[in-house]
Amino acid sequence: MAHTDSRTMRRVLRREIAGTIGLLTDEHDFRAMRCYRSFTFDDHATYLKQVEALLRTRTLQGSHTTVALFDPEEYAEFCTQKSLDPDNPSSRTRFTAQLAVTGPTLPYEGQPLADLLAALVDEGVRQATWEYATTLLARLGACTSCGEDLGRTAFARASDLLVRILATAPPGDRHLVCSVTGPPETLIAALHAADMGGTLQLDETEALEFTTVLALGLATESPGGLVIRASAPDRPDRVYGWRLRAYGLDPLTAGEVFDAYCTDVESGDLISPESNVDYCEPPDLGEEKPARGHKH
Repeated sequence: MAHTDSRTMRRVLRREIAGTIGLLTDEHDFRAMRCYRSFTFDDHATYLKQVEALLRTRTLQGSHTTVALFDPEEYAEFCTQKSLDPDNPSSRTRFTAQLAVTGPTLPYEGQPLADLLAALVDEGVRQATWEYATTLLARLGACTSCGEDLGRTAFARASDLLVRILATAPPGDRHLVCSVTGPPETLIAALHAADMGGTLQLDETEALEFTTVLALGLATESPGGLVIRASAPDRPDRVYGWRLRAYGLDPLTAGEVFDAYCTDVESGDLISPESNVDYCEPPDLGEEKPARGHKH
């Protein structure tokens, strides 16, 4: 009886343990892990099917599982830093435990694995974009004239602009995209604000990432832009935007917005405009135009 009770208690406790699985999302990363003899899978498609089966089983057993993006290069660096044998399952377990805290992760909620993979890759790109933009902002240092932290000032400026943009937008859900062009690549951040009957609901992480990328564009005076799409029931979507300019935003004309949305980026060919969409000029943000560059 006592033995049975012990096994029952262990089963109950097992359901209380949250787990994390480090997932190899593409064939390239999968091949990189095959150099380790202890990694016994030899086919990526089979590996993904087994992962999905395990996720479903854990869910049926009442266990919560988080899926993390497993990067073989980061794993090798981790093992070197910790003096671990990379060809050992326990080393992969320790690395995965760290990913649960620091890496891009998503909870498994019964969705198809293909959808989870796509979302996990997007999450990885988002986190990498934010970390890169944050690093560049920090490297700007202090103004040589006044000693003010340039990155922090730009972030405050970007936060103020975001508040003004959301406050002056027409009613409805708002989807914002900010792009900043510069070496070595273009950074893109998106933010969705849901209209909950007069109040806006934002994802705090998205808002932080969006503001950071906008701040970087403002501080470095890099080419870039910001567009917003406002959607409400029973009315056309409204699309408008701005160019990034020296600590500020310059409004795009309705024609410029139309051209941006109705021109193929690669070929330059015209694309038919979407139905029930108004391409228009942005509202007044209610601020004086700032002086060029950093203000003392």
